[in-house]
Order: sequence, then structure tokens, then C-alpha cells
Amino acid sequence: MNRRSATFTLLATLILACVSMAFAQDAENDPDAKPVPRFTAMPARPGLPPSVPGKQLVQWNGSFTDLTHVKRTFTMAGTDPSKTDVTTTFTVWVIPVKFVYDASHGNKTFDPSKHKLSNGRTVIQNTLKSPLFNAGIDFKQGPTDLGNTQYIDAFQRGTWWGKNVKKNSKYHVLLKAVLKPEQTIDCTDASCQVDTFHFGNDPNITAGLADINYYDNLVQGFMTKLGATPDIVPLFIWYDVYLTQGIGLNNCCIGGYHGTNGPPPNSQTYTNSSYVDVKTFSQDVSAMSHELGEWMDNPFFGTNTVGCQDNSQLEVGDPLEGGPNYGAFPYKLNGFTYNLQSLVWIGYFGAPRSDSANKWLAFQNDESHVCPGQ
Repeated sequence: MNRRSATFTLLATLILACVSMAFAQDAENDPDAKPVPRFTAMPARPGLPPSVPGKQLVQWNGSFTDLTHVKRTFTMAGTDPSKTDVTTTFTVWVIPVKFVYDASHGNKTFDPSKHKLSNGRTVIQNTLKSPLFNAGIDFKQGPTDLGNTQYIDAFQRGTWWGKNVKKNSKYHVLLKAVLKPEQTIDCTDASCQVDTFHFGNDPNITAGLADINYYDNLVQGFMTKLGATPDIVPLFIWYDVYLTQGIGLNNCCIGGYHGTNGPPPNSQTYTNSSYVDVKTFSQDVSAMSHELGEWMDNPFFGTNTVGCQDNSQLEVGDPLEGGPNYGAFPYKLNGFTYNLQSLVWIGYFGAPRSDSANKWLAFQNDESHVCPGQ
């Protein structure tokens, strides 16, 4: 699906228009409502402090000439794999977000710190044991062994295997999870509701909905309260909650997004994701793998422009999110079968295919063509 990159000014206008409408635009009162599974990203928000002196994300700048002979420049998290043979470890603040809907807006609480899954773990416990933070899987993609490592590191090693991770074998970009205090959102106005619905032939899910701008304003406060700095990666996790762009089910469903409060090199970046315990869109850590992969390769959203008709930014999850199982594939670790979304490698955007492992265009070799426009 295409990346929605509307500015906050436009979103604010849409929200004001929606607020004047009746709230009950849900599945019960609108049987024709069709929620659409999708992800998004937030451009830098005007008026917010963009940086903290002396703190910045470890990052590197690179470029490639695409198939239309245009030079594309980018900034990615970590160090340059063609020039360094080192391990970079990012501290990821895992921040549970509890949504509490009052009696007028669904009378339900979604708590990732307390809800227990079929294996007896909570949503947060299961996330911390997932392949996103544990190096328990030997990722062998075709004839290439990317190593026994975390998923996002395996993805990044694969995208730069030919330039020059194969030679610089100690190159890694790892994520160290640090659990932070849970944050609570009391959903008491028209920005929030609880609804029951489904995507296509998937099972029904009862989920909380919240407008993305309403939510993101609260996230800014959470980061300030917790003392986030640009060298830290906050990851906010919701359980059975989707965001909307406006009010109601017709404006649903965003499974996650990543954002930045300014340009590189020293602005705060952050990620957000739903964990859904139904076999549907955003199942377990699939949305997190999407957003962390996109944060890795496009941390300062708006700066990594590419020449694709389906994707104007170097967003590595979007091209595959519409595939079977929403682009996700099963990986078993710690007694649980997780779903990780496959991600496209750099060749999809018009870079030389030889840069990546096996000259594939995606982690699971599930993309056969470069992006439209290349």
C-alpha cells in the first residue's frame, strides 16, 4: 500500500471536520464501514523541540544511483556497512500503553502489561522474548546464512550483504530492550471508541480505536516525562488497539507508525505498534517488525526520498504489507510461533541488486519486481 504522508496541518483540518459529525459512525450504525489495514509515518512536527544538545542517534549517510540514473541519498541507523566491521547496539525503551475507554466510549480496558496470551505470558513478556530482541534464530535465507541474530539485524545484514557485510562479518545493528513504566490513556472523548469488526475473511476482533493525532500528542508528553533523548529509541506498544486518521471505523486501521521530531542528525525518533492476539492484521509482533525495520532504514522520515510511484520514501515494510498474512511469515522461538513481516531490501528502490544477499529484493525472496517507476 502507498505510504500516507499527509502533513499534520491537513490532518488537523480533517479532524476538525470530523468532530462536527456524530460520533457513532461505527460498525453497528454503519454496516458498510470498511476498515483498511495500513501503516503510516509522521513527518517532523512543527513547534516541537527537535533535538537535545550532545545526544544523537548513531547513524550513517549513504547513496545509490537508481535505475532512472538519479542519485538517491539516505540516512540509516547504525554505521556504514561498507566501511565498518563493528556492532552497534541501540537501547529501545519498551513502553506499554494502556488504553482505558469509559462507559460512553466502549467501557473496556486494553492493557499489554496484564493481558495474558495462550502461552501464559503477557503481551509485553512475549514481545521481549520475540526474535526482535533475542538472537535465537539462525536466519538462513536461500544459500546465505545471515547469522544467529535478531530479526532486524538479520534484515539489515542481508540488505547490505554485498556491500560489504559478507566481508565485514562482525557488522551488526542490535536492539537492547529496556522496559519502562506503563503509560495510561483515558479515552473519554470523541477521539476514541471500541468497535467489533474484521478485515476481509479474518475473524472478528473487538479493538480499541484512537485518532492518531490525539494519540501522538500524548506520546510527545510521555517521551518528555520519561526523559527520552535522541540516542534512545522509544517503542510504544498497544494491545488490540488500532489508530485512525479521523473518527470512526471508516478511518481505521493503522497498526503502527514511526516518527521523528525533526531532521537528522540529533532529533528524537520513536516507534509505535499494536500487538493483536487474533490471527489478523498486526498479529503478535508483525507490526513491530514492520515499524522497527522502517525506523532502521528511514529513521528521520521525510529525508530518504526515492523514485518509486508506490512509495516516495525508503519505507521497507510498505511494499509487502498487502501480501498473504499481511506480508508476515512464522518464526518459532521460546515456545511461541511469532509472525515477522518480510521487508524489502535496497534493490527494490533501484539500487544495485548485488548489494543484497542472493541479489534478492526482499528478506523472504517474496518480491519479484523493483518498485514502480524504476
